[in-house]
Amino acid sequence: MTTFDDREKAFENKFAHDAELRFRAEARRNKLLGLWAADILGHRDEAAEAYAQTVVIADLDEPGDEDVLRKLADDLDGKVERAAIRDKMTELMMQVAEELSHKDT
Repeated sequence: MTTFDDREKAFENKFAHDAELRFRAEARRNKLLGLWAADILGHRDEAAEAYAQTVVIADLDEPGDEDVLRKLADDLDGKVERAAIRDKMTELMMQVAEELSHKDT
C-alpha cells in the first residue's frame, strides 16, 4: 500500500466513525426528546418509553430533523410551538454532545 492509500483508508475510517457517532447522538437526542414530549402528553413509565421509541423511529423516515419535528408538532397538537420544539431539539443535542465528549475522556 502507498502512503496515499493509507491516507485514503484513514479518511474513510474517520468518515464512517463520525457518521456512526452522529447517528448515535441523534438517536439519543430523539429518545430524550420523546421522553420530554411524552411528559407533556401525560405518558408515564412504559408508555413514555414506548412513545420515545416512536420518535427515534420517526427520524428514519427522511434525512434531517424535519420528520421528527413534524411528528412532535402533530402529536403535541398546539401544546408546544414548533419553535419551542426546535429549541428543545437544539438544547438536547448540545446536552448529548456534552455527554459524549465526557465519555471519550
